[in-house]
Amino acid sequence: MTRTARHPAIIPALIGGALLLGAAAPALAQTDGDAAFKATTFSLSAFGETRVAPDMATITLGVETSAATAGEALKANGARMNQVMAALKKAGIAERDIQTSNLNLNAQYAYEQNQPPKLTGYQASNQVTITVRDLTRLGATVDATVGAGANTVNGISFGLANPQAAEDAARLAAVKALQAKAELYGRATGYKAVRLVNLSEGGGYAPVSPPVPMMAFAKREAADATSVSAGELKVRVDVNAVYEAAK
Repeated sequence: MTRTARHPAIIPALIGGALLLGAAAPALAQTDGDAAFKATTFSLSAFGETRVAPDMATITLGVETSAATAGEALKANGARMNQVMAALKKAGIAERDIQTSNLNLNAQYAYEQNQPPKLTGYQASNQVTITVRDLTRLGATVDATVGAGANTVNGISFGLANPQAAEDAARLAAVKALQAKAELYGRATGYKAVRLVNLSEGGGYAPVSPPVPMMAFAKREAADATSVSAGELKVRVDVNAVYEAAK
């Protein structure tokens, strides 16, 4: 009978090698995990703000007209809107700063109990959004449009043509606040922030001013010019950071 030769010295070596490799990877992973677990970090958030005077304004205004037929309502609306557009251009508003934002034609109905709706006419509305880049002419511009026939003014909001400088100032203030907070937590805990691990920005924004209602213009005396105060805008930037800390 022929017997197969065995090599007992080789088999234990292979098995031993497999055990050694299999044990090495978990040991390495555990070491890395322990190092990450033992690290002390500060996860902090802060914000920075800056105040700046606006240099532009946005106004949404328009014309609403009613008539017995759709054609008459649109015709009357178009004639009055042409007067408003002419007034805007005369006030120095460039064509690029005038944009149609809404155009509607709606049927109007009268409703009576136990009766089908009765058509009473049509209402046409046309709204434009304009940008005023010279705030010293803002009041005169509003007066001109209302005088030309605009009978809806949805509001005036103020903004910045280029908010970059204001946002950067807010960013610097936010980082300064972060550093102060990290130092405070260090004194309180006995740890010191030694390295910035991560820094992220939550965003920046400039709140708009409250809208000026149409009644503010409708009730004013004809001899008075509309006075609009721009005030200041608050630009805010939020930041989040992770610091590595050590004793």
